[in-house]
Amino acid sequence: MKNNYNFIAIGDTTTDAFINLKEGGAAHLDIDKGAKELCLRFADKIPYEEVYVIPAVGNAANASVAAARLGLKSALVSNIGDDYFGKECLNALLAEKVGTDFVKIHQGIKTNYHYVLWYEDDRTILIKHEHFPYSLPDINEPRWVYFSSLGGNSEEFHKTVENYLIAHPNIKLAFQPGTFQIKMGKEKISGIYKRTEVFICNKEETQIILGTKEEDIKKLMSGLHQLGPKIVVVTDGPAGAYASSGTDAYFMPPYPDPKPPFERTGAGDAFSSTLAVYLAKGMSLADSLKRAPINSMSVVQYIGAREGLLSAAQIEDYIKKAPSDYKPKKI
Repeated sequence: MKNNYNFIAIGDTTTDAFINLKEGGAAHLDIDKGAKELCLRFADKIPYEEVYVIPAVGNAANASVAAARLGLKSALVSNIGDDYFGKECLNALLAEKVGTDFVKIHQGIKTNYHYVLWYEDDRTILIKHEHFPYSLPDINEPRWVYFSSLGGNSEEFHKTVENYLIAHPNIKLAFQPGTFQIKMGKEKISGIYKRTEVFICNKEETQIILGTKEEDIKKLMSGLHQLGPKIVVVTDGPAGAYASSGTDAYFMPPYPDPKPPFERTGAGDAFSSTLAVYLAKGMSLADSLKRAPINSMSVVQYIGAREGLLSAAQIEDYIKKAPSDYKPKKI
C-alpha cells in the first residue's frame, strides 16, 4: 500500500494572518439584536498591536498535524497555489511530518489567505476559499479519513469522496463540516452523512443543519443520528461537549484552563481531530472524549490553531493531573 498512511485529512488549507486589535478604543464590541458585533470606525485609520502569519492551517490541515503529533502516520489532501504562501504551507506541513503527496499545486491560482481580526480572547475571521478544481487522488485505503471544510464550488467533489468511500468500505470516516458544507444543506451531501463513522460539530451548527431551534442536546444528537452517523458529538464551547454512540450518551466537561485563554482559534478543530485520532488508535468513545478537551485547552493558550497541539505523552500527563471530576458522565 503506497505510503501506508493510516489517517488522511481532506479539506482546504489556508494561511491565517492574525491582526491583534487589542483594547484601547481602536475597536469595540456592540450588541445588535442579541448578537455581538466587532465595530471599527468607518473610513478611519485603525491601529493594531501586532500581526502574526501562520501558514497551513484550516480544519483538515489542523487535523493532519494533530494526528502526526499524536503518533499516527498522517497526510493531507488539499490544494494550494504556486505562490509564496503555497510554498510556506508545504514547508510547514513537512516540518510537522505530515505527508504532502496529495497536496496539489495549481498554477495561476492563489493560496487561500484569511484575515483573523483578534480582539481580546476571541476572533472574527475574514475568509475566502479560492475556486480550486477539486479532484481526489488515489489515497489507497487508510484506516481513517477526516473530511472537513471546502470551498463553495465543491459540491460535485463531495460525490467523488462519497463514491471513493463506498468503493473502500474498510475506511472509517470522521466528518467535521465547514461553513460551506453546512450551507449546502444535509440533502445535497446526504451520502456523506450516511457513510460517517463519527460526526462532530458545535451546537449552533447542529441547529442549522437540522433546521431547528431545539435546545435539548440529546434531541439534537438523535436528529444527527437519523442522518446516518454512528457516533455524533456536539460541542458547546466553554460549557463542554456531548457525545452519543446511539446506545450510550455522555457529557464531557472542559479541561480546567491553567490560565485565561489567550486566543481561541482552533479550539474546536483541536477537540474534533483529537477525538477522531484516539478513536482511530482504537480507544473507546469515553476514553477518546476524555482526551479531546486537553488539546483544546492547550491550543487556546497560543496564537493560532497549531502551536499548542500536544503529543500523546503530554496528553497523558494532563490526564494524570486532572481533577477527580474530569471524566465523561453518562446522560
